[in-house]
Amino acid sequence: MNMPTYVGMPRFPKAAEAQLADQQLRRNLKHATTAIRAKRAAVVNELDDWEGLRNRAADIKAATLAHLDEHLVRFEEQVTAAGATVHWARDATEANATVAELVRQTGESEVVKVKSMATQEIGLNEALAGAGITAFETDLAELIVQLAGDRPSHILVPAIHRNRTEIRDIFLAHMDGAPEGLTDEPAALAEAARVHLRRRFLTAKVAVSGANFAVASTGGLVVVESEGNGRMCLTLPETLISVVGIEKILPTWADLDVFMQLLPRSSTGERMNPYTSIWTGVTPGDGPQNVHVVLIDNGRTNALADDIGRQALRCIRCSACLNVCPVYERVGGHAYGSAYPGPIGAILTPLLRGFSEPADADLPFASTLCGACYDVCPVKINIPEALVHLRAQAVEGGHTGAATKRAGEKSVMKAAELAMSSPGALRAVQVVTGFAGRFVGPTTGKRLPVLSKWVGGRDIPKIPVESFRLWWKRNRS
Repeated sequence: MNMPTYVGMPRFPKAAEAQLADQQLRRNLKHATTAIRAKRAAVVNELDDWEGLRNRAADIKAATLAHLDEHLVRFEEQVTAAGATVHWARDATEANATVAELVRQTGESEVVKVKSMATQEIGLNEALAGAGITAFETDLAELIVQLAGDRPSHILVPAIHRNRTEIRDIFLAHMDGAPEGLTDEPAALAEAARVHLRRRFLTAKVAVSGANFAVASTGGLVVVESEGNGRMCLTLPETLISVVGIEKILPTWADLDVFMQLLPRSSTGERMNPYTSIWTGVTPGDGPQNVHVVLIDNGRTNALADDIGRQALRCIRCSACLNVCPVYERVGGHAYGSAYPGPIGAILTPLLRGFSEPADADLPFASTLCGACYDVCPVKINIPEALVHLRAQAVEGGHTGAATKRAGEKSVMKAAELAMSSPGALRAVQVVTGFAGRFVGPTTGKRLPVLSKWVGGRDIPKIPVESFRLWWKRNRS
């Protein structure tokens, strides 16, 4: 029941080609992302000062990152004063070892988990399994993915690539106590998950969470969610271990107010999340009495040193950029080979991993640079700018595949330049393609071997048998 690691995943072009062949996946993704986009647009349009909020959020994050060391020290002081313990982890190995040791100290061999991108990033579930500790995901979508032995494919909706019939089949095959005759009605599926998870909540002694935000002035941690599973994990167990990226820090409660307006609207298309849990250290007799916060770097300070790439650390994991991305909508999240898919993942993954995986060099190229992601980002990360910046790094650094890709692109562009620099040459090309159009109907890019790397994921319309110039010449009289 542990998610497989992301290390050693196929290169993006190969992985994307396999995903494109899955018509059911493409239907699932289109249906889900279209619905989320519509909900987001409706609630965003209710606010007169949406752009003002975006600007304010970007400024807060930029200023915080500029003095991150000071805010982290302040946060540690406040957390410690409130009775919790702070642990610092330079990388995934240290973070996983710290969490495993903290669980061992309790004498328990099972933990319940709140949905957390940070723990996916470091492969915590696999590390705990290696230490003889079983981690049970309690978010509904994460539960679906875990039961199926699958990997998440979306930051907000990890099982977005599954439809409800597939989910029913997963429950029947892998869920303990799944009711006989379970239907694929959403209410029935939710009830089956609720009954299954309730036993975990009531018996768990240790919980692991992430955090959406961490407030330096008070030491408070914030988790927003829609199902109530987070609230159960954060209040019932005796021990709570929160794994938090160092970029999650906000200076004050006033700053948090801005993000609490932006995050729900950008992620779930809601004015506010049904459950917002905020806790600071230990409260005697109420909630977990053994509280730990593991602050992880894992490449974040390296990203901070990149003048253009550092803006990705403003990300609040809302997933709005995924929902508008034409590439993501067609290939899904698995093709990115990382816990972070979509446009933001194409930036974050190479920044955090430093192109350590061969597949990282492909990710900045997995974009049309249409700019839709920048338009919807609530913290105004200029994703196209960062992608172009990382493309240059991939090529100049000589990372596997980048130089070859560049040479191929230059050859195609040179041919296009020759054809378009001369009216005669352009007419000749148009005549040849028009002749071909008499015999070739609509096709897919995969059937055009010369251009398959460019258009392999696109549907190619029928080639016109007559160019506009020829039509105009024939009809202008």
